[in-house]
Amino acid sequence: MRGEKMEKITVFLESILKQSTPSQPVWNQEAILEKKPASWSYIDGCMLISVLFMYESTKNEMYFDFLKQFIDYYIDDEGNILGYDLDAMNSDSINEGKVLFTLYKKTKDEKYRKAMDHLYAQIQQQPRTNSGSFWHKKIYPNQIWLDGLYMIQPFYLEYERLFNNGRNLPDIMQQFANVNQKMRDEKTGLYFHGYDETRQAFWADPHTGCSSSFWTRSLGWYAMALVDTIDLLKEDYPEEKELLMIDLNELIEALLVYEDIETSLFYQVTNQAGRVGNYLETSGSSAIAYTLMKGARIGVLPKSFYYKGEEILRKISEMKLIVTDETYVLKDICLVAGLGGMPGKGSYKLRDGTYEYYISEPIVENDAKGIAPLIYAYTEYLKNNN
Repeated sequence: MRGEKMEKITVFLESILKQSTPSQPVWNQEAILEKKPASWSYIDGCMLISVLFMYESTKNEMYFDFLKQFIDYYIDDEGNILGYDLDAMNSDSINEGKVLFTLYKKTKDEKYRKAMDHLYAQIQQQPRTNSGSFWHKKIYPNQIWLDGLYMIQPFYLEYERLFNNGRNLPDIMQQFANVNQKMRDEKTGLYFHGYDETRQAFWADPHTGCSSSFWTRSLGWYAMALVDTIDLLKEDYPEEKELLMIDLNELIEALLVYEDIETSLFYQVTNQAGRVGNYLETSGSSAIAYTLMKGARIGVLPKSFYYKGEEILRKISEMKLIVTDETYVLKDICLVAGLGGMPGKGSYKLRDGTYEYYISEPIVENDAKGIAPLIYAYTEYLKNNN
């Protein structure tokens, strides 16, 4: 029975894939709500990574075929990427490139290598803070967001390992070190969502440069950045691996303090359980489940944490993945959150990093930012049970 309850995640995923085309994926709620045309997107990237993980976990060629067909819509024979804007210097734009490594390895088609080179060219040109970290986007000067570490660093490292002999590994490590040094809260061990090295952003603390709240999805992004980067280091860089393992273990220990006792899930604003408007949020909880399960599998977190992650996954499946009349709905996903730049999409328009802002952003269903980390965690379950 326990296995059958988890199996509905496969059925849910396949129903989402059947409804989606490269030009109209049903999982990109931002594009749907704003009637935006199809474009290269970190949101699609998250979803395609989950499809790749399903392929690797099940060996079902249907998943690989979907992945290839989707990506081929966006990449021409010269590796040019539909809807990709180099000038934006947007760290999010790198995320979808993570699936290109497998496509290139499996097909030997040079267009995938050329597309990776285009994305790597952005990394080489990405503006940086004085301490050496990538700006999150050109429109956010001198700012580091936790999200950006997930979007860029695993791609950066895999490219370096395959094509550059790991030459720029020290740069990758410095970017993680900067986040640990500048964005970690000494009291809680949690990390603030954003940091402005100049302290000029209206949302930045004048002394620390950090934003004021802990957003669970951003912590999930960062936890996944750590575990995925550690995995890519393999056993070849033991000193670097040890440093990131320390950061990961400390982060997980800090996060687990704020796990809801009754549900095993995490609140939208991590450390503010019980405040009016706060809610148990699906995407961040799923990202933490994945990190726990993968970290335990690859031996960089205690083995017992696998079962902690599996429990979170089961609770999300039971509480958040609702099935009615063969319709599947994954609920309680924060649509989006950021700092400055543009108005919030909810009733609180100033993206100022406050509690009030984070709880105001729309809560949506069946968005890739929730579906994808759920599938990431589910593939860890499949690997453990196979």
